[in-house]
Amino acid sequence: MAERLVALDLDGTTLRHDGTLSAPVRDAVREVADAGVHVVIATGRSIVAAMPIIEALGLSHGFAVCSNGAITIELDAAEPRGYQLLEAVTFDPAPALNLLRGSWPDAVVAVEELGVGFKLSAPFPDGELQGELRVVPWEELIDSPATRVTFRSPTGTAEDFMELVERIGLHEVNYAVGFTAWLDINPEGVSKGSALELIRRRLSVEPRHTTAVGDQRNDLEMLGWAARGVAMGNAPEEVKAVADEVAGDVEEDGLVAVLRSLVV
Repeated sequence: MAERLVALDLDGTTLRHDGTLSAPVRDAVREVADAGVHVVIATGRSIVAAMPIIEALGLSHGFAVCSNGAITIELDAAEPRGYQLLEAVTFDPAPALNLLRGSWPDAVVAVEELGVGFKLSAPFPDGELQGELRVVPWEELIDSPATRVTFRSPTGTAEDFMELVERIGLHEVNYAVGFTAWLDINPEGVSKGSALELIRRRLSVEPRHTTAVGDQRNDLEMLGWAARGVAMGNAPEEVKAVADEVAGDVEEDGLVAVLRSLVV
């Protein structure tokens, strides 16, 4: 049988909105992996936040894409942390952050520190970020290359942030607005789709044997990259519009039917 690859977003796709992993989804992921399909996690989460979910899914080998494509790891149970870092793409966060500074009254900023946690302009709501969290002066926030920057407001909406991005004009970066007032900024040209293409070539999977499942705007490139792009039923309309098909809602384990279709 030809090599096949399925890329899975985590939050809102594999995980329910409360962050839980249901038994049916976990079992379906295992069934697909055991059938020889390359299961690649493709998430906006950092490595620190993604690895506990990857372990809960029982994935001990293969690849994962973190930080919206800026980070690619190879899973390896023999390694102390359970993975090897294959690629980390960075950019200078200062131009984008200086544009955003002061643009939204209560916004807070997080700059990812690879494999460690985040430097913060101020504390984030509990549970939104994992790893070591350090509040630092603005100058330290922007002084080093970063894989990802997050701009977050507890009072705004996704629509507010899409208007904000248009108004200030972010250039030479890749960005995605989340389902709330959450803006992720990555190096230009970097996305889940760009990272998955490198993995596809490494695994010698033909493009027609690729599937991707996601639910948010940071999945747009990934859904367009895959031969079979599947949007979750809970996805915004603009995400559903680029997908080849729409699955059930994450709260109803909509991913299960997609996964099982890969092994029938």
